[in-house]
Amino acid sequence: MHKPEILAPAGDLERLKMAFLYGADAVYIGGEEFSLRAYADNFSLDDMKQGVEFAHSIGKKVYVTVNIFPHNRDLKGIEEYVKAITEIKADAIIASDLGVVEIIKEIAPEMKFHISTQANNINWRTVNHWAKLGAERVILARELSIEEIKEVRQRVSESLQLEIFVHGAMCISYSGRCLLSNYMAGRESNMGACAHPCRWQYYLMEEKRPGEYFPVYENERGTFVFNSNDLCMIEHIPEMVEAGIVSMKIEGRMKSSFYVATVVKAYRRALDDYYESPAKYSKNKPEYLEEISKASHRNFTTGFYFGRPDTESHNYGSSSYIRDYDFIGLVLDYDISTGIATIEQRNRFFIGDRIEVVPPSGEWFEDTVQWIKNSEGESIDVAPNAQMIVKVPLKAAVDKFTILRKKM
Repeated sequence: MHKPEILAPAGDLERLKMAFLYGADAVYIGGEEFSLRAYADNFSLDDMKQGVEFAHSIGKKVYVTVNIFPHNRDLKGIEEYVKAITEIKADAIIASDLGVVEIIKEIAPEMKFHISTQANNINWRTVNHWAKLGAERVILARELSIEEIKEVRQRVSESLQLEIFVHGAMCISYSGRCLLSNYMAGRESNMGACAHPCRWQYYLMEEKRPGEYFPVYENERGTFVFNSNDLCMIEHIPEMVEAGIVSMKIEGRMKSSFYVATVVKAYRRALDDYYESPAKYSKNKPEYLEEISKASHRNFTTGFYFGRPDTESHNYGSSSYIRDYDFIGLVLDYDISTGIATIEQRNRFFIGDRIEVVPPSGEWFEDTVQWIKNSEGESIDVAPNAQMIVKVPLKAAVDKFTILRKKM
């Protein structure tokens, strides 16, 4: 069986590098225009060029999203943007609008293009049509079951690639095609500006009793009636592989470097273990789930893969993330002769803290912070300031971009 790629989100250059170093085969990124994450940091063309060059230097791929649904006014500049992406030598453009696909084919016929999940690809005839238009890959809607995916795979050309989401936030509407944000906040989801009203707290008000708010659920705090749990398929790698997909996609271009690294590393290990030995994968499933849970998350669900979601797939009590670990630092350098690491602080930590040291490859290990020195060489008890540079001894050698985390 073809081994699927692990496709990770990258909101900026640091997250792109972290994704690759922690095991991703490819990343998807957005530029400063024409992408459905208006509030992500996103990539300038210069940053995009650097990211693509870095990826190609280590044999990895970069896909660029141009997946808005443009009104007439939004078409201006897309031709030039497609030309720029082509010159940068990105590996593919992800599009959802037929007009944008037409522009890609006219302006850059050599550029490969993938059809976004935003296009609601839920049946084999639709997928076949995109193949006839020249798509290299179709990203299937999250509303499909495993059996439906298998049927799509059987009924379309073997050369057409299929990609599915395996991890991350779920929408209350078809793969993001939601009007709640437009109606309630004046921010258009399909232009990348979603206000996420599906995560808001709601009450019930009776027509003739204005101002009297009643909990929809028997809970004094109200209820989050649209609040889906997070998709997590790390315990179902065999089913994903057997469905015939070529890419396992992780959601989250607005997530942190810590999130990207933690989730990618867990899926990398799970997928590699499965291909080495299904028995090894089966035995280690609790470890994968434990590790992936150290990144902030909501409760997990398998979405539509094994049937329609039920009440257990939603969280009616809170839209908050579960966050048990803090990302406290990123290793910038390690002096093997002294055993001292140079750390960029991300959240404060103290002398005496028990920490976990997570390298890009290999197993993580525990350590205790023996001492901390600031950039002037002065001893300090705590690293309190965001992104301050400190030195800390570690008991084992580590590579650059190793993560330090601690239990909250």
